[in-house]
Amino acid sequence: MDAAEEAEESARQVVESRPVHLAARAGLAAYGVMHLLVAWLAARVAAGGRGERADQVGALQVLAGEPLGLWLLWLVVAAFAAVVVWRLSQVIWGFRYLTDRAKRTQERLFSACQVVVFIAFAVLAARVATGSTGGSGGQGPTAALLRVPGGRWLVVAVGIGFVVTGVAMAYRGSRRMFVEDLDLREATPLARVLTERFGQVGYVAKGIAITAIGVLIGLAALYYQPARAEGLDVALKTLAAQPFGPLLLGGVALGLASYGVFCFFEARYHRI
Repeated sequence: MDAAEEAEESARQVVESRPVHLAARAGLAAYGVMHLLVAWLAARVAAGGRGERADQVGALQVLAGEPLGLWLLWLVVAAFAAVVVWRLSQVIWGFRYLTDRAKRTQERLFSACQVVVFIAFAVLAARVATGSTGGSGGQGPTAALLRVPGGRWLVVAVGIGFVVTGVAMAYRGSRRMFVEDLDLREATPLARVLTERFGQVGYVAKGIAITAIGVLIGLAALYYQPARAEGLDVALKTLAAQPFGPLLLGGVALGLASYGVFCFFEARYHRI
């Protein structure tokens, strides 16, 4: 075994160690808590509140306001970092239990996207912990991109990417494709049913929310309205302003809460 192979084997031993696996499961559980907080904030918007941010920043700020909140945020950062390490290992070595090569490649691409997502959330949690969130009032990264030459079409591409991601996530949920990533052999019949139902509802609701973000980003590019390109908070508040909006937003909030609960089942049963 040469030096490169030894280094690879050492890296695999680290990422497959029990502490990393436990930290990754903690990260999935923290992801669930964040979705439950976003759902609660969205429900408050549906009930008429407008002052709070109904997005991941708002959720992390709620957590920061609790006793020992800053310590909890740094634990979230560490847990999200562990998810990044685990997902990265899946990109490189994972899904060998799948015999279909195309399916294995698809799952590795999904894990690559999750690496990006959890890096972003780890950085976001760290910024909230240090008090440097920013990105409001039309000053977010997408809005900034909209102001550069040729940025409009790049933003349109970003919006299309969000729409495709949202539709794919809703489809993944409706077809219960997420079950393939879970090891439910030791789950009770009730736990199996709850995992599948919360996952279905949660995936579809989150897919709808991501699709709404993509539509707003696209409209922001087409009509040059940077303030509309700010993500989940604007998307949910825009939905609340529509006819029957509070009712629709309440449904989305329930769906996001379902996804949050599903994350706890995922933390327990996901193949890690």
